[in-house]
Amino acid sequence: MKKNFLLTLTLCLLAQWSAAQAPKWVDKAKRAVFSVVTYDKNDKILSTGNGFFITENGIALSDYTLFKGARRAVVVGADGVQMPVEAIMGADDMYDVVKFRVGVSGKKVAALTPAATAPAAGADVCLLPYSTQKDRSYTTGKIKEADKISGDYSYYTLNMQLKDKMVSCPVMTMDGQVLGLAQKSSGQDTATVCYAIDARFAMSQNISALSYGDMSLKGIGIKKALPDTEEQALVFLYMASSQLSPEKYMEILNDFVTQYPVCVDGYMRRASQQLFMSQEDASMDKVVADMDKALEVATRKDDVYFNRAKLIYNYVLSNPEKPYKDWSFDTALEDVRKAMAIEELPVYVQMEGDILFAKQDYPAAWTSYEKVNNTNLASPATFFSAAKTKELMQAPAEEILALMDSCVARFTKPYTEEAAPYLLERAQARLNAGQARSAMLDYDAYYKAVNGKVNDLFYYYREQAALKAKQYQRALDDMAKAIELNPDDLMYRAELAVVNIRVGRNEEALNILRAALEKDAGYAEAYRLMGIAQIQLKKNKEACASFAKAKELGDPNADALIEKHCK
Repeated sequence: MKKNFLLTLTLCLLAQWSAAQAPKWVDKAKRAVFSVVTYDKNDKILSTGNGFFITENGIALSDYTLFKGARRAVVVGADGVQMPVEAIMGADDMYDVVKFRVGVSGKKVAALTPAATAPAAGADVCLLPYSTQKDRSYTTGKIKEADKISGDYSYYTLNMQLKDKMVSCPVMTMDGQVLGLAQKSSGQDTATVCYAIDARFAMSQNISALSYGDMSLKGIGIKKALPDTEEQALVFLYMASSQLSPEKYMEILNDFVTQYPVCVDGYMRRASQQLFMSQEDASMDKVVADMDKALEVATRKDDVYFNRAKLIYNYVLSNPEKPYKDWSFDTALEDVRKAMAIEELPVYVQMEGDILFAKQDYPAAWTSYEKVNNTNLASPATFFSAAKTKELMQAPAEEILALMDSCVARFTKPYTEEAAPYLLERAQARLNAGQARSAMLDYDAYYKAVNGKVNDLFYYYREQAALKAKQYQRALDDMAKAIELNPDDLMYRAELAVVNIRVGRNEEALNILRAALEKDAGYAEAYRLMGIAQIQLKKNKEACASFAKAKELGDPNADALIEKHCK
């Protein structure tokens, strides 16, 4: 009994001596170590582990494995206080490190200082475990090896036992600087060997303009921090816009405005996103406030006036039934003209034309479009806008076609899908100008441009051109194809019958029309066309019966035929 008492007393004295011999910096350093709890998409605990602060404003390091698959995370400091992880600032899954920012509510936190130089093999080190208790305990060891990785950084092999709960705790030099994050051994000797990744390497992880393509970062569902430069951050915003929900993207935009408060693009992009998400006047007011702020901080105010004009124009065009305060085409026109008063850029003039077109002031819109088409901004779209304006001004078909020729001339052959819509428009313009054979060429060019991926309407339109060009076999073939693609559209059957009548194939026309009536016995036009085919076949009595049936079913053209053939 006395022997056991003496052993216990000896152990207690040794423990007190060990604590007393601990360096003074341990007390403060241990306050920088925290516990991490990550949560999955169902807000259930995913994993727990450790980490530590590396700056007093809340930047911290831990292991990537702990965060993989997480949707949110919190850290629990040595004082037991929980703090949310606000954003991921970089990650490397190969070396299992993650850098992140913790929400510290503007307060300074205890943080560790990275070792300026990598300690050599044989140097004494110690590991600081996470603890909510006020003790100065730590684990000591030595550096067995220091291998260089990724430039000037080190990967350490340590003669030190590491328990599972000590992963990602800081490994310190004996003068109180952090050299690495503890990582457990993957080999057999787990009792005396562990590893540490250089804290400077973990700190070097960052977010770049293209980080949304980084698979390591994609593996973490927590919001990503913005890059450190405005230029990189703007590219990052562009990449994020197509990969995040509107709500998540808005969070990134809010962060951008906070981080770069004098960047005009931040306010304008947030205004556009807010407009996209807007449901009521209160959110629309935020759009106005952001555009006003953009105007305030801008050095190039014409760009802001132009973008505000574009926002208002698009809103009024898309929401005619939902007016907002003084937003109108006139308001947009006023803004774009303010931009033009500063510098008359072609893109501003184009916007002026679009607004005037929407106001149905076609002569003024034409004047704007004509200006644009005499600048280096001239494009297929600008010539097409001019052609449509001329069309609505009821200009001669030749003038409209000339503009469509200029439009298509901006493309090179062989035509691609980009040119396809304009080829269709020029085909119609050529038809209107009496150039049916040229229209056929455009339809054929369109077919090649889209690799034959056309629908029944295409064949109907091309048939109309073929008919006017007197290419009757092409017309017959196209209508047969239209019916094959859409057998329920009786207009196509009627059109095929018309072409057959035109070429004297009246019996074939009658067969087509009877098939149409099998689908719809009340299709008046079919009876009228049957009567015309029967007249051609000298079957006047049958023809008059067909005309009478067409009239009975409401065909407005039947009376004239009855008057001509049945009196």
